[in-house]
Formats: sequence, structure tokens, C-alpha cells
Amino acid sequence: MDANVRIRAARWADKDPVGALIAAALHSTPLAAWLVPDPAVRRRVLTNVLAIWVEHAMFYGDSHVTDDLTAATVGFHRYRPIPPPANYRLRLGDAAGTHADRFDKLDILLSALRPTEPHYHLAFLAVHPNARRTGRATAMLTHHRSRLDRIDLPSWTDTTTDAHTLYSRHGYTPRPSITLPDGPTLQTMRRNARLRGVVPVNSDSSAEHRGQDLHA
Repeated sequence: MDANVRIRAARWADKDPVGALIAAALHSTPLAAWLVPDPAVRRRVLTNVLAIWVEHAMFYGDSHVTDDLTAATVGFHRYRPIPPPANYRLRLGDAAGTHADRFDKLDILLSALRPTEPHYHLAFLAVHPNARRTGRATAMLTHHRSRLDRIDLPSWTDTTTDAHTLYSRHGYTPRPSITLPDGPTLQTMRRNARLRGVVPVNSDSSAEHRGQDLHA
């Protein structure tokens, strides 16, 4: 990874760029095609919906980014149930239009498997397509792991089944998978609190190429 790239907490002014970054990372994936089948509007819809969740994390979680805004994590502190984003039904309709039902279905399926105990929900890990294979995904997960170990909290994430190798190297273990109706299979993963182990400094490049999380 470029030694000049540093990780910091995202600021309020970063929320729209972070939403756009995650949309760019997801755009070419089977999940994005399932959520928004129309490629002509896919980038716009993803960006608008993701902006809602990134903003929500500013109130009920956190977001961390590289200084150059080419990689980000977004997560939620689920010490107890948290409310949906403000005016979510209206805002989702405005952002996703006729595709809103797909986002609803995804959220319902993922929420059903999420732990009820206090945990950190790593909703998104994204690396811009132009910055992949540079160690950023590994750096972001290493930073994420060190923060979790300080607060002694388990973590939960949702990812594609072919991207879980990167997370496994950071202590995550596979949990039940979900196959979306006529869509891709998603893998839920859990990391126990204060899990110790040796994690390689460099990840497999193909795993990092695919390493984006999915949805809040």
C-alpha cells in the first residue's frame, strides 16, 4: 500500500463522496445488477441509496476512509436495536424509484440473520476500482480489527461468497449464506470479540479485488 495513504475517521463532508465510492465499488457486481437491473440508472440509484445509509452511520455508527477517499468502511454500533434512517420509506422511494422493493427485500433477508446480541455491524468495505490490488482493503480491515479489539465487541458482516477469504484472514468465520431470489448468494460472517491470531500483512490480490461489503 502507498505509504502516504492514511486512514482517518470520516467527516460529515465526506458522506456523499463515501456513498459514491461504495457505489463505484459495487457497480459491476452481481449484487448491484440484482438490486438495479437497468445499467443506465444503476450508478445513480446505488449512489443515492448508499448516501442514506452512510449518513445514518454518522449518527448510529462510524465511517473510516483513506485520506485520498479511495477506500472506506462504514458500520453501525448495534449495542441495541437502532431505528431506520429518518423518513426512510420516502427517501428510499425517491432514491431507488421502482427498484426500492429490491433494497427492501435485501434488508429483510440480511436483518433476519443478524445477531441480537450487542455487536458491531460492518456494513460496507469498499475500495475504488482504480485503487484495487494496492493493499487498501487489508489496511482498512486491519484498522477495523484493532478498533474492535479495544472495545471487546464481536463483529458481523455480509459479503459475497467469493470474497470471504479476505475476511477469514482477519478472524471472520462463515455463518449462514443467503441466496437472493434469482440472484447471487451472499455470505454472512462473524468475528468474535478479541480473537487473536496471526494475520498476513499482504492479502491475496484476487480476494482484495473482490472485497466489498454489501448493505446496512
